[in-house]
Order: sequence, then structure tokens, then C-alpha cells
Amino acid sequence: MKILIATENQNKAVELKGILPVALRGETVEYLTLKEFPGFIMPEENGATLEENAVIKARAAAAIAGLPALADDTGLEVDALNGAPGVKSARYAGADKDVTANNRKLLKELDGLPLEKRTARFKTVACYAEPCGKVITAEGTIEGYIGFDYKGKNGFGYDPLFIVKGTEKTLAELSLEEKNKISHRKKAFVNLTQKIK
Repeated sequence: MKILIATENQNKAVELKGILPVALRGETVEYLTLKEFPGFIMPEENGATLEENAVIKARAAAAIAGLPALADDTGLEVDALNGAPGVKSARYAGADKDVTANNRKLLKELDGLPLEKRTARFKTVACYAEPCGKVITAEGTIEGYIGFDYKGKNGFGYDPLFIVKGTEKTLAELSLEEKNKISHRKKAFVNLTQKIK
């Protein structure tokens, strides 16, 4: 059984390969990445929600590859910013998806707020799509706080700023194995694979 992981983010692809089960429906699964489909161009993520974006990506990949495909969309929701950046997390500081600019903008928006008012959560919606158009979606979240500065060298995106609730560590201070045990993405894909089974 072959399933395509539909993401251009190689960090995410590596993370997902560590999360996803080795077998589904009694069959061993081989997970492919977009490296095996060099002509494929990811569609524009123009959905109004994380779920819409995940479905857009998974359906497009499944149709082009002729294989089942997995995709997700993740947003950082900061309570003090009324849920922003949310669905626009990757483009928070502009269309070029500049991670450093996104993090700087977030810190600037929260400047002066104490830690207890910097509550936030990561939310992931994962999607499984078949070439026929059938889709299954599932959600996962992790609660935490936005720190005052970068901490840790692992992870990607907002990970160096996101302090996991109940710990004093950011996601970027965790090893990949530690992150994969608790992350929003892990929860979403575990929920998704349970639905697929």
C-alpha cells in the first residue's frame, strides 16, 4: 500500500514519517513524498479554515498521483490576538512564508503581556484523500504559551516560541521523538488513522 505525504515542507515530511503507522487495514504502508512527483505543484491554500486547506492539498495530490494522499494544515491560535494568526500562520508576516518574520511579528504583537496572558494552542487538521475524491479528516491540538524569546534549536516554524503547557520547554527544545509523543500533529494523525482503520 502506497500513500503520498503531500507537503513541500521536508521537516514536516520527516516528522510525519515518525508518526504514521507502518501498517493500515492489515497492509504494510510505503509513504512517498513529493520528491517522487517532481512535476506536482501544490495548490493555493485559499480555504477559510484549516480543514478546507488540508482537503484542498490532499485531494489535489491524490488526483495527480493516483494514490491515497495525506495532508494537513496547522495554525497557531493566540488568545490575546483573538485566535490569530490561525489559518494564516504560515503567511502571518507576508505571502513569502518567512518564518523569522512571522516569529518577530508575533513577539511584537504580544510585547508587554505577561506569560499568563500569552496562552495559545497549535491546531492541526489532517486529511486523507483517495483519488476518487473521498476524504476523511481529524483534528489535534496542544495547549501552551508564547514565550518572550527563541529557545531551542529543533523543530520549525513557531516551535522556538511555543512553551508546552505543564512544562518550561518550547517545542524546539524537545527532541523529535519527544515532540512526536505530544504534538498537535501526532494527535491529528493518530485520530485520522483510527478513522481510516
